[in-house]
Amino acid sequence: MDIDEYIETHIDREPPHLHDLYRRTHLTRLYARMCSGHTQGRLLSMLSKMITPARVLELGAFTGYSALCLAEGIPEGGELHTIEIDDEAEDELTELFASAPGGDKITLHIGDALELIPSLGDKPWDLVFIDANKRNYCDYYMAVKPLVRPGGYIIADNTLWDGKVVEPDAAHDRQTEGILAFNDMIAADDSVEKVILPIRDGMTIIRKK
Repeated sequence: MDIDEYIETHIDREPPHLHDLYRRTHLTRLYARMCSGHTQGRLLSMLSKMITPARVLELGAFTGYSALCLAEGIPEGGELHTIEIDDEAEDELTELFASAPGGDKITLHIGDALELIPSLGDKPWDLVFIDANKRNYCDYYMAVKPLVRPGGYIIADNTLWDGKVVEPDAAHDRQTEGILAFNDMIAADDSVEKVILPIRDGMTIIRKK
């Protein structure tokens, strides 16, 4: 048993509908490791339940796993808007959210996040989850930060990026450069509190002061 297996046997069980979704993702999708999975999913669920956000914005739906986890902490009458750029995923995601527990709280938007964010209403966001194109993380942050209420949260996934962030001599691709620039931007931003959790590929929790 490795450490990941140990953790998974000592935390809450993965809900059956999410277990099935995770398995289906690995059977049918390229880059299936992008799916949040058991441990990260339970963390997202717990963070959402701690924050109890009325309005959540997710950038990057992929196969819908993280959206369903975040929806678990949204109170009655709350809403989650998730943006996915891959229009070929629209039918599958629409069907998933129509049938899965908590899916009735989720509204799917297909398109470019930077173009769609301004169109999603003038009410502030309580929680934003960034898990889309790593090249654009800085742009995503600058777009959503003014729209997050004081005391609200931004969570960014993949901020350790397979450890490439501590390989200064490596030939960095544009996605790695995007993550490095984002991490430096957050570290220098005194208007927020921040912490990086070394879970899976790294997750940064940001609280707007």
